[in-house]
Amino acid sequence: MSDSQPQQPSHSPRSGHGEGGTHGPADVPGTHGSSGRPARTSGTGSAAAGAGAGAGSGSAAAAEATTLLLAGARLTDGRTVDVRLSGGRIQAVGTAGSLPSPALSRVDLGGYLLLPAPAEPHAHGDTALTADGEGPVSYTPDEVQRRATEAALLQLGHGATAVRSHVRIADVHGLGPMEAVLQARRSLRGLTDLTAVAVPRLLTGVAGADGLAMLRDAVKMGASVIGGCPDLDPDPTGFLEAVLDLAAEHGCPVDLHTDGDDPGRLARLAAMAGGLRPGVTIGPCGGLSRLPLDVAARAADQLAAAGVRVTCLPQGDCAALERRGLRTAPVRLLRTAGVRVCAGSGALRDAGNPVGRGDPLEAAYLLASQGGLRPGEAYASVSAAAREAMGLPEVRVEAGFPAELLAVRGDRIAGVLSLAYSRIVIHRGRVVARTSAVREYCDSAVAVALDLPRQGRTEAGP
Repeated sequence: MSDSQPQQPSHSPRSGHGEGGTHGPADVPGTHGSSGRPARTSGTGSAAAGAGAGAGSGSAAAAEATTLLLAGARLTDGRTVDVRLSGGRIQAVGTAGSLPSPALSRVDLGGYLLLPAPAEPHAHGDTALTADGEGPVSYTPDEVQRRATEAALLQLGHGATAVRSHVRIADVHGLGPMEAVLQARRSLRGLTDLTAVAVPRLLTGVAGADGLAMLRDAVKMGASVIGGCPDLDPDPTGFLEAVLDLAAEHGCPVDLHTDGDDPGRLARLAAMAGGLRPGVTIGPCGGLSRLPLDVAARAADQLAAAGVRVTCLPQGDCAALERRGLRTAPVRLLRTAGVRVCAGSGALRDAGNPVGRGDPLEAAYLLASQGGLRPGEAYASVSAAAREAMGLPEVRVEAGFPAELLAVRGDRIAGVLSLAYSRIVIHRGRVVARTSAVREYCDSAVAVALDLPRQGRTEAGP
């Protein structure tokens, strides 16, 4: 089955563009009632409701006022339930048919498993979708904003309702990429929550003075996380000191790139980071898998004691690090030591991975198929653990929790990770994206005799 990019619905906003613009009611994919018939695509398709530069604070407020009923959803404990959403939160969960809703918008989730939505803790929106381009990559603000927006919508279509994007600053492009990603964040408000990590290359010595000044400016502009790659600085310890001092000054979390192949450097990081709140995350740490087992275990114990989280990238390293090997961080060893581990997608069709999908469920699939985790643990690494690493509130399919949800066709997590084709994404209590897949077998005598499974259209296609 082919992938397709999120398409904007055919309706137009009533008035206004930008952060203060307001929209008319969107044709919400998969809902019936006041929003009318769902938008349809043939075969495999994807839609992002209300996508575009005009998705501002007005549409976000309208979305949170919407009441929506999710009917006949299956939960991971085997129950089939109705779920009512209102005000951006889960208002009620009851047995199927127990929540009457004659005036509510309704989404039929029969045949779908309802899960807390995943989050993407490690993206690179400024470099995404550049692998196929000819010539030098453009870093004009318009191009970076377009790439960051398209990448976030692709990740939203896969189910990630929150994205943490690492953005390079300093060098020849200065703060331009950061300005562009922050503009993309504003334009996507109400569809997905995009946060920016400021990633300087150098912070020490004469060459690092400009990087440190720009890092301060990036935080003032709106970068909410401080990042970077100590491995690439001539003085990794000095780099860490600069980052941690600035983070403590501004109360920002830290999210650093490191291969993790130097146990002494990891020990110093753990010793320095132990007291920082709201915390330190490192990744992708593939180099830990190349260390002797006892050395890696000792490093894991030190990270756990310091409360340092690890974001692994099962699909491979990102372009921020020189590729030293495609091994994933030793997730089971880290978890056994008590390290809080989440998983990200990393490169999305850029120099780090020209075929990267930006799909959290693919990361979970790889952890289940190759990383030694059970399917539920693997999914938690891209949902609950990812949200915790990003400082987001916990999500459960229970009353009172945020309505950040993903419905995937299937009845168990293992099946969902194996064949995660059809998805319905819910952000702040409304459907914001839907991907539909139709599989049909030819009408042969053999197919009929074998009673092959079939996903057919319930109405005539276009």
